[in-house]
This record gives sequence, structure tokens and C-alpha cells, in this order.
Amino acid sequence: MISPQLIATLDKLPPNLQTEILHYAEYLAAKYTPTPQAETAPKIYRQAGTMKGMFTMAEDFDAPLEDLKDYM
Repeated sequence: MISPQLIATLDKLPPNLQTEILHYAEYLAAKYTPTPQAETAPKIYRQAGTMKGMFTMAEDFDAPLEDLKDYM
């Protein structure tokens, strides 16, 4: 395996570079370690018709507006 070769090479480096390599190795481990997916709550679908009767429309809703007669 590569571990003995890696350790031998690290032992040759000064302590400040060993620290940098340690930080980089920790970064790589965090980046490429799969994180468990959080359980998502099941989708709640809205039920049709729950607001029925709460709104009313005027009888002349579809009638042309007086303000727009010039454009028709």
C-alpha cells in the first residue's frame, strides 16, 4: 500500500509543511466523504375544494369596463 511511502515522505518534511498537508488531507476527507441524506418529510398535497364558498364574484365580472371602451 502507499501508506508507508507516504509516512516516510512526510517524515522528511519540516513541521510547518506537515501541518499544511494534514489540513489538506482533512479538507479532502470532508469533501469526498459521503454525507447521509436527511430524511425528507413526505409531500403533503393540498385537497381541492377546501376554500369553496369563501369568495364571491360580482354578477357583471365578465362585462366590459367603462374605462376601456376607448380601446375596444
